[in-house]
Amino acid sequence: MAAPTQARPSTARTGTSHPGLALAVIAAAQLMVVLDGTIMNIALPSIQRDLHVSASGLSWIINSYLLAFGGLLLLGGRTGDLYGRRRVFRAGLIVFTLASLLGGLVPNAELLIAARVLQGFGAAVVAPSALSLITTTFAEGPPRNRAMGVYAAMSGIGSTVGLLLGGVLTDYLNWRWVLFVNVPIGLAVLVGTRLLPSGGKLHGALDVRGAVLGTAGLVALVYAITQGGDRGWDDNVTIGMFVVALVLLAVFLRTQVHNQHPILPLRLLRSRNRAGSYATMLFIGAAMFATFYFLSLYMQKVHGYSPIRAGLAYLPFSFAMGVAAGVGSRLVGRFPPRAIATPGLILAAAGMVWFSTLEPASSYTTHLMPAMVVTAVGLGLSFLPMTLGAVSGVEGRDAGIASAILNTMQQIGGAVGLAVLATVSTEVADGVLPNTDAAFFQGLAAGDQSLVHRAADALTQGYTAAFAGAAAFLLVALVITVTALNARAQRGH
Repeated sequence: MAAPTQARPSTARTGTSHPGLALAVIAAAQLMVVLDGTIMNIALPSIQRDLHVSASGLSWIINSYLLAFGGLLLLGGRTGDLYGRRRVFRAGLIVFTLASLLGGLVPNAELLIAARVLQGFGAAVVAPSALSLITTTFAEGPPRNRAMGVYAAMSGIGSTVGLLLGGVLTDYLNWRWVLFVNVPIGLAVLVGTRLLPSGGKLHGALDVRGAVLGTAGLVALVYAITQGGDRGWDDNVTIGMFVVALVLLAVFLRTQVHNQHPILPLRLLRSRNRAGSYATMLFIGAAMFATFYFLSLYMQKVHGYSPIRAGLAYLPFSFAMGVAAGVGSRLVGRFPPRAIATPGLILAAAGMVWFSTLEPASSYTTHLMPAMVVTAVGLGLSFLPMTLGAVSGVEGRDAGIASAILNTMQQIGGAVGLAVLATVSTEVADGVLPNTDAAFFQGLAAGDQSLVHRAADALTQGYTAAFAGAAAFLLVALVITVTALNARAQRGH
């Protein structure tokens, strides 16, 4: 086997005279990409009515974005390393913004799904480039810690802002504006990219075969997980796609060992700290995505919240996560990441356990909101140590791909968690009242309050079982953090 050649960075500028403005541009792009993963959720009923989408087709409006985003992140990260992160960042923004415009104009569900795939492709290019631009713009230590704190806040807050914004736009305008809103933001960020450093680029070749195998394997895996939640884990299509995913990913890993310019440098996984950060983020993503999903259903179905009220209910979550991320950015200069992430994960798991005690009549002010704040503070403290663990000590040539792996873990974790916990929730609810969802809507249509109350009780039991499962995911993340993370405090030099 030939020895791998060392990729040499070009002499492109890697600094900026406006670091604050550059960070604002990167943060705005990250916020836009992350919120698009949730902004469509509250608008789905309006989309279903307007475009006459079937129940099975409706899920693909969400899943198509997640599939493209999660499956193409490795390709997006490596492309930025090889061809210049600012250039690739701009290209991803253009694709994402154009796809958002087209999605808002589509006349049918098929074209909307196609636009969502295109959005996912743009997001897969923007997200890893954004994080790697931080690593090349801000020196390791306090400057990078503060920048990472802002980035982590955008990553966490973006999901809840998406839910709030989706409710406001759907109630006051129409569902198309959840896509149109990206256009002015995307254009403003695109103009601001002139403030960003080029980030340098590497002399090397893109591993096209590895990109195809890795992307296809991840897409097959996410598709299998999604189908498992919808059609059952013993479904032939689900099993077949899991087999395809395992074969493709096995071949992919084999090619990476023997490739001189691999799309996934396996040397990145030799660091126990970095590998632990990736594994922890997988389980954090699994818990977080499921939390938004089940809380939204609980508030709108069991408590009868309108879309905008459900979105506003998440404001304490967003605020608490933002404050916690800011505190975490200061603490990482004084304490090792493990010392910050450990109490954060304990708090987040405690919040999930609190959610698991919800009842149909639970109060927002004395039960839901406090549990939200505890969970959000825990997640806010956990994100930054994982982000720093993933990129700390990474050579410039690997900054993009190291960032892409972290994002991939979060997206795939979200897909895994949602698929598994949705199955658990449905089985528990149907065990209390068969065909719970159908019974709920039947009771509403017939004005049968007794049936509605029985269905609401069954749904609540299903949701609380899912929250208990999310708490278990966070406890696994806690064990990995305690045993694997060994980085020191991120002090300046």
